[in-house]
Amino acid sequence: MPVAQKRPEFRNINALRDLPSYRLPAPGWVSILHRVSGVLMFVLMPFIIWMFDTSVSSELSFARFRAAFNVGVGIVPGWFIKLVALALIWSFLHHFIAGLRHLWMDVSHTATNKQFGGTSAKVTLTLALVLTVVLGAKLFGLY
Repeated sequence: MPVAQKRPEFRNINALRDLPSYRLPAPGWVSILHRVSGVLMFVLMPFIIWMFDTSVSSELSFARFRAAFNVGVGIVPGWFIKLVALALIWSFLHHFIAGLRHLWMDVSHTATNKQFGGTSAKVTLTLALVLTVVLGAKLFGLY
């Protein structure tokens, strides 16, 4: 009579106990942040439309647009509008770079392996962060 093999053990994950100690690899972070950045751009679409409309309508509306970033609009201070714009800058850059990474992996199936996935994910995270810092410095008037 054959010996019964041990069945795989599946355990429930406790979000408060198990998730803080779980190490997600870089490709996992890129995948999650790709989704987060897409949702963020979708949610901020009214802000994007407002920025575009006020910046191109007339010289007066462009002056209002610049003033919104300097002094604010109503009860919303200018620094908060800059932070929202910075979040939008990051979400666009990350989504764009991660999208290019996914397109490259789709086009070149033979070049895609675990090592390339990890390296390209780290490049994606670093490049999006560095470009966000550079454009954020410009947004906040550091240069």
